[in-house]
Amino acid sequence: MVERTRTRTRTRYGGRRGTGRGARAGRSVVAVALLASGMAACGGESGPPKLTWYVNPDNGGQARLAESCTKAAGGKYRITTSVLPNDATQQREQLIRRLAAKDSGLDIMSMDPVFVAEAANAGFLRPFPASEAGQFTQDVFPPAVENSTWEGKLYAAPFWANTQVLWYRKSAARKAGIDPTAADFTWDKLIDGAARAGVTVGVQANKYEGYMVWINALIESAGGRIISAAQRGDDATIEIGSPAGRQAAAVIAKLAGSGAASPTMSTDDEEAARNLLNSPRGGFMVNWGYIWRAQNGDAKDGVIDKSIPGDMGWARYPRVSADKESKPPFGGIELGIGAYGKYKDTHAVEAVKCITSADNMKKYMLDSGNPAARAAVYDDPEIKKEFPMAGLIRDSINAAAPRPITPYYTDVSGAVQSRWHPPGKVNPATTPAESATFIRQVLNDEALL
Repeated sequence: MVERTRTRTRTRYGGRRGTGRGARAGRSVVAVALLASGMAACGGESGPPKLTWYVNPDNGGQARLAESCTKAAGGKYRITTSVLPNDATQQREQLIRRLAAKDSGLDIMSMDPVFVAEAANAGFLRPFPASEAGQFTQDVFPPAVENSTWEGKLYAAPFWANTQVLWYRKSAARKAGIDPTAADFTWDKLIDGAARAGVTVGVQANKYEGYMVWINALIESAGGRIISAAQRGDDATIEIGSPAGRQAAAVIAKLAGSGAASPTMSTDDEEAARNLLNSPRGGFMVNWGYIWRAQNGDAKDGVIDKSIPGDMGWARYPRVSADKESKPPFGGIELGIGAYGKYKDTHAVEAVKCITSADNMKKYMLDSGNPAARAAVYDDPEIKKEFPMAGLIRDSINAAAPRPITPYYTDVSGAVQSRWHPPGKVNPATTPAESATFIRQVLNDEALL
C-alpha cells in the first residue's frame, strides 16, 4: 500500500507531508515505479491514439460505452477498457501505486468517490479548469459534485451516483404494523416492528467499507459528522464522539441486541443482506439501487421465488430522530483523468465528456442498473418504466451525505471500523469517544490500524 502524505509541505510526488510518512512514501514510490515499469504502454501502435479507461467491474456496460464514444470520435481516438479488481480498496491500491509511479498509461479511471481527494491532493489527477468544469457539473447531484471536488477544484467528472433506500417485504410491513413510507419513520420504529413480527432487518456490518457507509449515514442523519475541516488533513476536527455519534451507536447496539438482527450480522455484506431479505424471516434491509434489477433477475432465473419482487416495497432511508430528515449514504463512480497521460488535455477530456453526457448516463443506467449522476435522467419515461422507484432514488441521492472527504479517508475509515466492530459490542457511552481518540492517534502516526 502506498502511504498517504501529510498536508503541510509538498513532497516529491505531489502530496504533502509532516513528520513520519515522507520517507516511507518515498520508498513506496521507488518500489511501485519498478512495478509499473512492466506495465508501460507499448509504443509504435498504428491507428488512432489509444485511451485506456480503467473501469470498475460491471456487466460490460462501460466497455459498450467505450465502443460508442470511440465511434462518436470519428477516428480521432479509440477507447479501450481494463477492468479493475472487484474490491474498492484493491481498486484504490492498484490505481494509487501506478499513479505514484507516474504511469502514463492511466488515461481515464473509474474511481470510488471516497478516493478522489487522496489522488487529487497527491497531484495524481488532472483538474478540470473553470472553463471545462461546467459541462461536468450541470444538472449533476450536489453530493456527486462535492465528492469530485478538492480545495475548490473539480478533479473528477461524476459518472453515476448511488444511494441506499429501505427495501422491504410488504407482507412483513403489514405483519409488523408499520408504514416505512411515513415521513417520520425511524430506525427505532423499524427495529421494534421487525422484532415484533419476527422478521429481520438486514444491514452491512462486516468489518469493511460497507459498515463505514452505515455508520456515517447514521451519524449524518443524527445531525453530526465523523470529521470536519477535512482540508486540514491530519489536523481535521474529529467529531464522531458527539451526541450524534452516540445516537448512531445506540441504533447499531439496539439492532445487534434485538430479535430483528441477522444471525450473521457481524459478517454481512450487501449480498448477505439481500439473501436475508429473501429468506423465510426476511423483512427489511437497507441496500443500494442495484437490488431491483438483481431481485427481478433472480426471480426470472428461478434463484428466488417469483413472488418476491411483487412483494417488495421501497422507502426513504430511515431517520435516526423523528424530527430530522435522514441523510442516506452516497456512492457511485467518478471519472478521473491521470495527471501523466499523453492525451490528458485533449482526447481524454473529450472522451470523459462523451461518457458522462446525459444520453450516455441514461444508456448506462438502463444497461447496468447503476443510477445516473444527472437529475434530468430520472424524468425520462424509459427510466421511470424500468425503475418504478426512480423518483425515490433521485430524491435520496440529492439528499445524501458523502462520507468524509479527506486525503486520509482510508485511515479514517479503518480507524472507525476497528473500534465499532463487531456491532454487538458497540456501546453508545464509550465507542464513539474511543473511536475519536483512535482516529486522532492514527492520523498522528501514534497508532497503527
